[in-house]
Amino acid sequence: MTTHQIDKQTIYSYLEEINDPEVPVLSIIDLGIVRDVKMNEEELEVVITPTYTGCPAMDMISATIKIQLATLGFKKIKITQVLSPAWTTEWMSEEGKRKLKEYGIAPPNPRQQVCDQKLFAAAEAVQCPHCNSYHTHRISEFGSTACKALYQCDDCKEPFDYFKCH
Repeated sequence: MTTHQIDKQTIYSYLEEINDPEVPVLSIIDLGIVRDVKMNEEELEVVITPTYTGCPAMDMISATIKIQLATLGFKKIKITQVLSPAWTTEWMSEEGKRKLKEYGIAPPNPRQQVCDQKLFAAAEAVQCPHCNSYHTHRISEFGSTACKALYQCDDCKEPFDYFKCH
C-alpha cells in the first residue's frame, strides 16, 4: 500500500482502533493525543502529544501505532512526539468523556473560566460516575495513574478515579 492511495481520514479511522494502555476504554483519538497525520510518497508520520511529559504509556502507544499501520501495508512509519502546545483535557472528545464515565472514571470538568483566588482554595466539585452525586471528596492527588486523582463519593461511598483537568 502506498500513502497516496489512502486519505488522512482513513488513517484516523485506523488510529481510532488503538486504545490507551492505561485507560483501555479510550482510543488515542478519543484521548486527543493524535495531533496530525502527514503523508508523502515514502513515509507516513503520526504526530502525537503525551497527556503529560514523561507519560509511560507513550512508548507503548508509539509501538502500537507502528504495528497497526505496518499490518495495513505501510512500510515507513515515523512517530513524532511534540510537547508544545501541551496536551489539555479540552482535546478529549465528548465521546471519550462519555466512555470514561461509563467505565467508572469521572471525566474532566470543563476548565474554570473565571479567575478568582478564592476558587483555588476550594476543592473541585467532581461528579461521581456511579450515582451522579456532587457530594464527593478527594482522597489522593494521584489515582491509578499520575493523570488521575482518587476521589470518594459521600453518598454511595464508592471510590473512583477522576481524570484531572489540565
